[in-house]
Amino acid sequence: MSAKKHDGRRLVAENRKARHEYFVTDDYEAGLELKGTEVKSLRRGQANIAESYASFEDDGSFCLINAYIPEYQDAGAFFQHEPRRKRRLLLHKSELAKLFQAVTRKGMTIVPLELYFNARGRAKLKIALAEGKKLHDKRETAAKRDWNRQKQRIMRDKG
Repeated sequence: MSAKKHDGRRLVAENRKARHEYFVTDDYEAGLELKGTEVKSLRRGQANIAESYASFEDDGSFCLINAYIPEYQDAGAFFQHEPRRKRRLLLHKSELAKLFQAVTRKGMTIVPLELYFNARGRAKLKIALAEGKKLHDKRETAAKRDWNRQKQRIMRDKG
């Protein structure tokens, strides 16, 4: 399996570009409404959430859109799921209200950060409220990161 383990969780997929593209403020743990073949495919460590996002639908549900969970090859053709279907996210009403308010009033975005199995074996998605970075913000972040690396090298060599 290609899934990584840390702190009782088994990481399946990670959105590495999210912290580069957005200022991440609050993060939440959401459950996922999945089909059986999706869970089996996730347990094999196969998924991609890099191009996905979360949004509120017209019917009031909160969904993960464009996440890729490949078909489970050992299942028959009748039991397969659609790899890029909308998947409902499960959160408390108060958390949903906060997210809805931030998206509608402040113009923020909801970005998935990690897809993992928790210590109880449940599939969870770590989502975050985020605000898009401008080009100059990205350059500033890269400059800070480079300076911190240089500081570490200097401290290691002289220290």
